[in-house]
Parts: sequence; structure tokens; C-alpha cells
Amino acid sequence: MVEYMNDRLDAVFHALSDPTRRAMLQDLSAGERLVGELAAPFSISLAAASKHIKVLEGAGLVRREVRGRAHVCRLDAEPMHAGMEWMRHYEAFWRGRIDVLEALLLAEDAAKGVDTQPRKTETKR
Repeated sequence: MVEYMNDRLDAVFHALSDPTRRAMLQDLSAGERLVGELAAPFSISLAAASKHIKVLEGAGLVRREVRGRAHVCRLDAEPMHAGMEWMRHYEAFWRGRIDVLEALLLAEDAAKGVDTQPRKTETKR
């Protein structure tokens, strides 16, 4: 089970690592798009766009439906949740480290006799 979750998380981060794929996801966040519509903003072939979409599909971020000859793609943002949870863990870690740094800097300033109180700025009317 853990290996599956790691594989899914790896696939999501891999898919999000490319700016073309991130732009495609941004476009899909507004609604369904045909493969040609997803490829249009880029100087890439339909084959190259299809490869990008396959990576997004492999990560579970895009669902493709064939309607006649048209391939319609839609966003499925649910797999990003695991990535967000992973990042939240490290957000808490870094927030704690920044708090420690702030305390050290304030202590250093206090030892030097530096005023650490925030200055009030006057607003002009």
C-alpha cells in the first residue's frame, strides 16, 4: 500500500514538473478541452501534446474521453491532494525553523541594544 502511494505521489510530482503540463492543467481548470485545444498555445505537435496528456493521465490528473473522433480531456485534481499533504508536512517543519531563526535574530538584536519593535508608519491623508 505504501509503495502504491509513493508511486502515485511520484507520478503527480513528475507530471507537475513540466511547465507545459502545468499550463495544460491550468487550462483544464476552466473546463473540458479537446487535445488540439490543449496543444494550441504551444509550439508542439499533436503527438507531443498527446505525450504530455498521457503523463497527466498516468498521474490521474486528467481523464480523457473519446467522443467520436474527438478526444476530450477534463481535470481531476484529486490526486494533487496527496502532494499537498506531503508539502504541508514540510511547511510545518519550515515554519518551525523560521520561528527559531526569528527568535535567534531578536535575541541577537536585543543583545546589541537594537530596537526590535515594529515602527508605526503614518498614513497621509
